[in-house]
Amino acid sequence: MAPPIAGGASESRQCLLGNPLRVTSDVERYYWARQIAVLGHEVRLLPPAHVKPYVKLGKKNDAADAAAICEAVTRPHMQLVAVKTADQQAALMLHRARDLLVGQRTMLIWDSGDGVGVDAGP
Repeated sequence: MAPPIAGGASESRQCLLGNPLRVTSDVERYYWARQIAVLGHEVRLLPPAHVKPYVKLGKKNDAADAAAICEAVTRPHMQLVAVKTADQQAALMLHRARDLLVGQRTMLIWDSGDGVGVDAGP
């Protein structure tokens, strides 16, 4: 699937991607950031947690999300996120999968009855 801005290179070579809080995941956000960078733009990402305080209450639509992103990016203290490579994302996925498996293993050990006497006390 071609990026929606293919062939639309502008004079300004900077691009700021604000994550619309409910539409895209981190994986999609980094994918599109890499695709836009291939077109020659300098891409910086705005974390959703930094945008959320600027969304008006009761207004959950794309226009409100865009307004919140515009408001957030004008703040001088706003910290932007670098674009992760595909290899960095793969390594993070492995770490998250391992954490999940360790947590599930711990739950199984405690639920199996082997750990019953450990937390019962004297």
